[in-house]
Amino acid sequence: MMIESYYHQHIPVSTIASRLKRSRTPIYNVINFLKEGHTAIEYYQQYKKNKQRCGRRKCVLPADQQVYIKEKVSQGWTPDVIIGRKEKPIDCSMRTLYRRFKEKVFDEKTLPMKGKRKPNGHQERRGKQAFKRNIVEREVDYPAFTEEFGHLEGDTIVGVHHKSAVITLVERLS
Repeated sequence: MMIESYYHQHIPVSTIASRLKRSRTPIYNVINFLKEGHTAIEYYQQYKKNKQRCGRRKCVLPADQQVYIKEKVSQGWTPDVIIGRKEKPIDCSMRTLYRRFKEKVFDEKTLPMKGKRKPNGHQERRGKQAFKRNIVEREVDYPAFTEEFGHLEGDTIVGVHHKSAVITLVERLS
């Protein structure tokens, strides 16, 4: 509106630009639009209409790719495996595919991790034993530790993919 009022007062573009603290190009654009017989409100409405077309469009996967993704996820595949194997070209990246699961385009609960992805740097805090004693501390508590029968030392061996575990117990004296 300010540009329109300055234009009707016949103020030069450079002065309008310095007063409004804007560059001259957009002011020239508005003035040329006004010279065609339009108003500032029409310019603003056209600006808003053009602005709605800006930005990135959401990736919409074709039906055959959606069926393929659902089939592979039901077989236990994760989105990064589906994209990485490249058996069939998918029109989005792995991160976009994970985003589609989060946006409920695909069912998140069908993923092998049930939709519970761990952030980078995540450390498992379950199963840590805060109450365990060190062997050195036991020698202080039990002075006859090295000569007395019945003191056990234990260790665990965890199998591949944490599927199995074995605990070993050894009697200290024998």
